[in-house]
Amino acid sequence: MRNASAQVVHLRLGGYPVLGCPAPTLAAHLLRRLERGRPTLLLFANTNFVVQCAALRSRLGRRGVLIANDGLGMEIAARLVHRRGFPANLNGTDFLPPLLAAARAPVFLLGSRPGVAERAAGRLAASGAEVAGTCDGYAGMADNAALVAAINASGARILVAALGNPLQERWLLEHRAELAAPLLIGAGALLDFLAAEVPRAPTWVRRARLEWLYRLAQEPRRLARRYTLDIVTFLRLCLG
Repeated sequence: MRNASAQVVHLRLGGYPVLGCPAPTLAAHLLRRLERGRPTLLLFANTNFVVQCAALRSRLGRRGVLIANDGLGMEIAARLVHRRGFPANLNGTDFLPPLLAAARAPVFLLGSRPGVAERAAGRLAASGAEVAGTCDGYAGMADNAALVAAINASGARILVAALGNPLQERWLLEHRAELAAPLLIGAGALLDFLAAEVPRAPTWVRRARLEWLYRLAQEPRRLARRYTLDIVTFLRLCLG
């Protein structure tokens, strides 16, 4: 982002080079790269990403990989380690739908349970995005070669992989060279949110940056470890 404003920061946290900037700045940068066909892998780093993707750190620091900050945990870690915060919270669930609509490029959606990606595609199409194809994250991924061929045949210029950490990062890294789409995105639970499989926190909760607490209350069994023991690991990785 050589021509970006002074609000762009790059802070190393947990061994990852984490980008922070206003959402419009990141969107404009990504759209320029997409228009020029420059291969880009966009990921969103929250506390779970830092912990679960530790084995992939060396590969995630390579050229063309952008790791954007996402969540209160990253903000706290940045202030503890670097004595400064990020210019904005680049939450992928809020950032990606407007980006996909603005891109005016075919998008392929990969992930979640059967039927979810199709419903998410309907929501995105209603907002102006062009969806070229979908595939679930279960039986649809049984044959990776066939899946890559289907994604390429769809004509997609953007691939959104919503498989969760670290599966989506590992899959995108392993198949990056085979995929024709210039822009690859790891999107976490985006499809579940778009398809209303998982309810989003009320707006005031999100503004207070407490969506993690809302999600914990919704899914305590699945998320309890992430927001307790894994937080200790996250802080150790960032402060160590």
